[in-house]
Amino acid sequence: MLNRPSRSRWLLLALALLLPSAALAEGEDATIPYSMFTLDNGLQVVLHQDPTVPLVAVNLNYNVGSADEPEGRTGFAHLFEHLMFMGTTRVPQGKFDGWMEGAGGWNNAWTSEDRTDYYDVGPKELLQTLLWMEADRMEALGNVLGQEQLDLQRDVVRNERRERENSPYGIVWLEINELMYPAGHPYAHAVLGSHEDLVAASVEDIRSFFNTWYAPRNATLVVAGDYDVAETRGWIERYFGGIANPPESETAERAKAKFTRAEPKREVYPDKVHAPRVLFTYRTDKHLTQADAELDIGATVLADGKASRLYRSLVHGQELATDVVAIQWSGRLESVFMIWATAREGVTVEQLEAALSEQVELLRTEGPNEDELQRARAGIEHAFVRRLDGVAGRASLLNTYMAIQGTPDYIDQDRQRYMDATLESVKATLADALDPAHRVTMIVVPEPDEPETGEEVEQ
Repeated sequence: MLNRPSRSRWLLLALALLLPSAALAEGEDATIPYSMFTLDNGLQVVLHQDPTVPLVAVNLNYNVGSADEPEGRTGFAHLFEHLMFMGTTRVPQGKFDGWMEGAGGWNNAWTSEDRTDYYDVGPKELLQTLLWMEADRMEALGNVLGQEQLDLQRDVVRNERRERENSPYGIVWLEINELMYPAGHPYAHAVLGSHEDLVAASVEDIRSFFNTWYAPRNATLVVAGDYDVAETRGWIERYFGGIANPPESETAERAKAKFTRAEPKREVYPDKVHAPRVLFTYRTDKHLTQADAELDIGATVLADGKASRLYRSLVHGQELATDVVAIQWSGRLESVFMIWATAREGVTVEQLEAALSEQVELLRTEGPNEDELQRARAGIEHAFVRRLDGVAGRASLLNTYMAIQGTPDYIDQDRQRYMDATLESVKATLADALDPAHRVTMIVVPEPDEPETGEEVEQ
């Protein structure tokens, strides 16, 4: 269930390029029509109707992520992503998925540094059930959380961390937060948390965390698809309206941090991999700023497709790398710009690092050309169109804007950032953000072969 969509647009861009679609014309309105109301308990509700397909999507966002975890309690936001599926008195364990899937629906969730999101999709006849089940676990989960639930899901989460530790190059995702941010920064630990903090968690700890963050006043609900607005509003008021905010939720404050550039570092990690990988990372401006958009453009110019600079130079031209990636990983407090390349057989770390650094510095000092800027814009336009294609994507987008901007009506402003980018502005942003004096370099190398032991046996 764990992924990190709220901190990047790279997956969105990849989907857009896989599935061609007509771009929005310049000046064309991309606004998603909606209505909005707030319940007396503070739950904000956004309704978006689309009668063209008999589907509905329910997207429930809680404004809590790993950045909001207290010291010594890392991994709690992600732990709750799992605990929320443990069941209540009215919806016993396993029935949340079972009832939904039995009626043709499906659901999932994800956790990031900034937020936790639960989403359900199914035929329109399932909408009342989806709303009732989401309201039930918001209201009742805190009353049934006990040692059994904690032990079970703590083991699941710790196993997920072990899988990440043992996956190729997985060490990067566990170490990058601590390497990029100083101690005490809200992003300075992995979303998965540490084994030590998860082991130390008590039932009292998790109940307090639930009562602090999983409350109506800290949530936004989006319903998208084919439904009757008056009937749906009635269900929402009936199921969610009576849920009280626990006392802890009255004083919950989101994590804050002052943005600074990264201190230069270079770390080497032996891992169970077949080839070295070189990663450059930089701390950059937060999500939905103009610089954030211009860094998205820079990432596209560097590594999006076979026409990109890194592909043409490192993969095709010099034949130093098997793959190249560049990402502007956008966050609520700040972002990370990441570039990586995996070495071809026989290529040394030094060769790959030098070539990668050269190409990044060329883009940083010269900026993109007009063709590259237009290609990047086209790819991003396709991404917006693809995100608007389905009710689940629209529900997610509306809730993303609610979480970051406090309004669902932000798609045109979001898109306009890319239209406003110029060759000069992109060059200036890249020159500042990709300064090698603030680069954190992570290098993953194959573990050395273990020496053979034991005596030879005569034949």
